[in-house]
Amino acid sequence: MPPALRFLLGTILINAIGFGIIVPVMPALVMQLGHASLSAATAIGGSLSLLYAATQFVCGPLAGNLSDRFGRRPVLLGSLFGFAADFLVLAFAPTLGWLYVGRFLSGIFGASNGPAQSAIADLAPPEARPRLFGYIGAAFGIGFVIGPVIGGLLGEFGHRVPFFAAAALALANFIYGLIVFPETLARDNRRAFDWRRANPVGSLLNVRKLPGILPIAVVYMLWQVAALIYPMTWNFYTYGRFGWSAGMVGLSLAGVGLGMALVQTFATGRLVRRLGERQVAMLGMAIGTMCFAAYAVVPYGWLALLLIAPMVFQSLVHPTLTAMMSSRATAETQGEIQGFASSLMAMGSIIAPSLFNPLLAYFTSDAAPIHFWGASFAVAAVISATALAILWRVKPSGPSLPV
Repeated sequence: MPPALRFLLGTILINAIGFGIIVPVMPALVMQLGHASLSAATAIGGSLSLLYAATQFVCGPLAGNLSDRFGRRPVLLGSLFGFAADFLVLAFAPTLGWLYVGRFLSGIFGASNGPAQSAIADLAPPEARPRLFGYIGAAFGIGFVIGPVIGGLLGEFGHRVPFFAAAALALANFIYGLIVFPETLARDNRRAFDWRRANPVGSLLNVRKLPGILPIAVVYMLWQVAALIYPMTWNFYTYGRFGWSAGMVGLSLAGVGLGMALVQTFATGRLVRRLGERQVAMLGMAIGTMCFAAYAVVPYGWLALLLIAPMVFQSLVHPTLTAMMSSRATAETQGEIQGFASSLMAMGSIIAPSLFNPLLAYFTSDAAPIHFWGASFAVAAVISATALAILWRVKPSGPSLPV
């Protein structure tokens, strides 16, 4: 694999590690800076997550359009440097307000995933993109497994130590990119920057003009919302439904991340070669829908663990949908498409906690007419089934190509 691709995949991996590495210590840091109880810190943590997602929603198209105008290299390297500086802001934060400043900056500079995926699309022919986008998913999975483990270990030395480690990782990757990462967007394929297209609404209005892109974008967002049921509610669901300990929850999430990484590394490309992008996305979505429905009613913890085995195959969906969107873009709009995709992901990250967490809280409270721990999973199954029905009606863009 060329050094430039290694750097791009490393960027995705380090971004995921950087976010995961601070998760174990964030509650204690919020409680310390906000002089808050655990319950209040949970609410504050939710507001911090929503701020990050909302900022990414706005900045995703902006980063993508900037990369279409000035090239991938300056936007990506600038984001990485800002990411490193942001972790230092969080590390030295003297008050709770500075944590909000830090998460706001994280939303801005964390939009580097869009330009990174655009650069991969620049470097790879269309037939190789599903496999490489699968590697991106694997990098996410591995990062989210490794990050919390590292953060938990470093957190034993102090609540702020993981932030310094995340800053060091981002800075090291920035230096590596300066050395090995060339510009991937030819000057002939660049276009003028337009503020009307560099915002979520303007991006939607412009992107929808591309043939066949709008239904895939709808499927992409619906799936993103449904899939976020796990990171948003898994710890509460398994603790209350099965009495799992924090260690058990962590081990189960590590198993999910590892399984998804293996699927995306070794299965995505092979399945796309045989079935095509659309069919593989539908397969993963069908498996995901069945697993959502199963988790809504599963009665035993050991059955919930067994369901992880098929559930990890839903990780086929994201890289294949990303590849389908990428294949419908032109060379000069790849950045805009990937930025638009980042905004859709951020929108899902806003909708999911606003839907699933209150739903779970209500149906496990005394006010609920019935206690139903699987209520959020039942709704996720409906959303996923809707996305699958829409994708089923999307016409294939062409025959599958070797991967």
